[in-house]
Amino acid sequence: MSVLDSYHCTVQPDWIDYNGHLSEAYYVLAFGFATDQVMDGLGLDAAYRLVSGCSLYTVEAHVRYLAETGEGAALTITSTIVGAGAKKLHLAHEMRSGGTLIATEELLALHVDAGTGRTAPFPALVATVISDHSLPGSAAAPDWIGRTVSL
Repeated sequence: MSVLDSYHCTVQPDWIDYNGHLSEAYYVLAFGFATDQVMDGLGLDAAYRLVSGCSLYTVEAHVRYLAETGEGAALTITSTIVGAGAKKLHLAHEMRSGGTLIATEELLALHVDAGTGRTAPFPALVATVISDHSLPGSAAAPDWIGRTVSL
């Protein structure tokens, strides 16, 4: 698995809401699984968490629901590291079904030491992997990054 491989899943019957569509909570669940896959690729996997006591904690997320999908739909989520710091990671996820962009999620995650409850710098190797897979300074982040909720 490469660091930013696409995450794939299928909409399960119990993910369907009373309107017959994927329920909003399950968009977030699928995005969470994509984040887990990114963490594994960066070296922040279960073994790392066990040894270090550190993990990524999502502290802010912004989801856009763009189109409906139903039971049995194949979902593909692509992830981009749009920014990072010594203790934080800024991710963008795009969810597609049948080639159609149906949702996006922007999130800010902090690297936290569970023992102290405080942020901690990424280990050098993880920081290097993050840097190697982040958008270059000249590359544009998706145009939906940084939006706010407003009327």
